[in-house]
Amino acid sequence: MTSNTLPSSETAPRTARYLPRFFLILAIAFILVALGGWYLVRLGTETTDDAYVDGNIVQVTSQVSGTVTVISVDNTDHVDANSPLVTLNAVDAEIQYERAKSNLARAVRLARTQYYQVQQLEAEVNQRQNDVRKAQDDVRRRNQLASSGAVSREEISHAEEALKNAVASLDGTRHALAVRLAMVDNTTLRTHPDVLVAASNLRDAYISMHRTQIYSPTSGLVTKRNVQVGQRISPGVALMSVVPVDQVWVNANFKESQLQNLRIGQPVHLSADAYSRNVDFHGTIVGLDAGTGSAFSLMPAQNATGNWIKVTQRVPVRIALRPDEVARNPLRLGLSMRVSVDTTDTSGPVLNTQTPKQAAYSTDIFDNELRDANGIVEAVIIANSDSAGSTHVKL
Repeated sequence: MTSNTLPSSETAPRTARYLPRFFLILAIAFILVALGGWYLVRLGTETTDDAYVDGNIVQVTSQVSGTVTVISVDNTDHVDANSPLVTLNAVDAEIQYERAKSNLARAVRLARTQYYQVQQLEAEVNQRQNDVRKAQDDVRRRNQLASSGAVSREEISHAEEALKNAVASLDGTRHALAVRLAMVDNTTLRTHPDVLVAASNLRDAYISMHRTQIYSPTSGLVTKRNVQVGQRISPGVALMSVVPVDQVWVNANFKESQLQNLRIGQPVHLSADAYSRNVDFHGTIVGLDAGTGSAFSLMPAQNATGNWIKVTQRVPVRIALRPDEVARNPLRLGLSMRVSVDTTDTSGPVLNTQTPKQAAYSTDIFDNELRDANGIVEAVIIANSDSAGSTHVKL
């Protein structure tokens, strides 16, 4: 009887022959499962590593010309808003300021003199009117007496001549009064044209002197200082920059093929190359730019030529970061970021359609300039008005 069982020496080679195939199939299955899991994870997510930290670079400029005498800060220093940064030589500005104060004081006193002259001329007009009435009565009385021969014709002529002189004097005084009234009519001491001009010059001189001290318009880190002591600077020239590091955001450049499901308000997960993988940032999409990066470049591509090559375009997407996370792990401008947007919720708008209801950025370092200047002007007017003198005239 013949047995169908193969000897063990024949089974071993067959098993060894099928083992590589088994492991190959197992590896392929594992790869397929991994790819499927990766696809499920990526489904509803758009990612890019073409993203960078951006923020405001606030230039510090001078509003007046002058020579730099003091530089209070240097690069990498932190400054608060309204902190002094640069001081200019203020000698010329102080001289102009003192001259403007003197001119205002003189204008106030001259205006007071004009008001006094008006009052004096008004009194003279009243006196001249009385003289005219007296002369008229004298002529009338002499004419009545002339019929009886009590008064000679010569006396009547003298009386009539006196009346003419009185009328002429009244007309001259009225004309002088009209000239003076033209200078002060419908005005007060503070609204007199000469006083207004002098006050405006004083305000300008005070503000120019005040601006020889240059202050920081915002809080942040100083960078790009390019001013030196002794340098003569002109208005508008950038002296340094201040970067408010607590007001940064991320510009993520997504391919145009990734924009279909991106919406304003979608949550974003970010990580920075400057920190380890354990440091995470979270943010929200606040806007998509109005065009691709190449559309706003200095030399946009001209695709109307015959040599055309299609290049995938990218659109900047602005992402706002959580302030508390930025405070714990500060970010610098230009740092690279990895961005992952959760696109499962597509109910938000694609583009912003509403106008902001409040200013995005502002500074208050110039708010008090005019108020302080007005205070100086008022002090000079009071010091040279009637209330400061021995003669009191209600103007």
